[in-house]
Amino acid sequence: MLLVERGREPLKGFWSLPGGVLEVGELAEDAVKREVLEETGLTVRLHGLVQVFERIMPGRDGRPEYDYVLLDYLCEATGGELQAGDDVSRAEWVQRQDLGKYQLTEGARPVIEKAAAMRAETR
Repeated sequence: MLLVERGREPLKGFWSLPGGVLEVGELAEDAVKREVLEETGLTVRLHGLVQVFERIMPGRDGRPEYDYVLLDYLCEATGGELQAGDDVSRAEWVQRQDLGKYQLTEGARPVIEKAAAMRAETR
């Protein structure tokens, strides 16, 4: 699994899947390819939507400070060289059995498991 360590808030220091913000007028699948390249140096081919996940994070006053809708895709690396870039401090290939060694963001583990099951079905 390809994981990145977040280099900025929110959730700085947590590990998650590469991703980011859609640019105005950008298609979701194009954003996935762009964000993975910016954060990891890798080019990818998309194999399908794994899950839609909404994360609402409260601020210090208890009111929502961040509201994200995350679209997680199953991807295959097709080129490039793995290196941390953009707003991540590290990027690593991680074996499923080693996921417990990483401080993962909420919801990352279930989507990783679902993506692994999807991948197994396509083989």
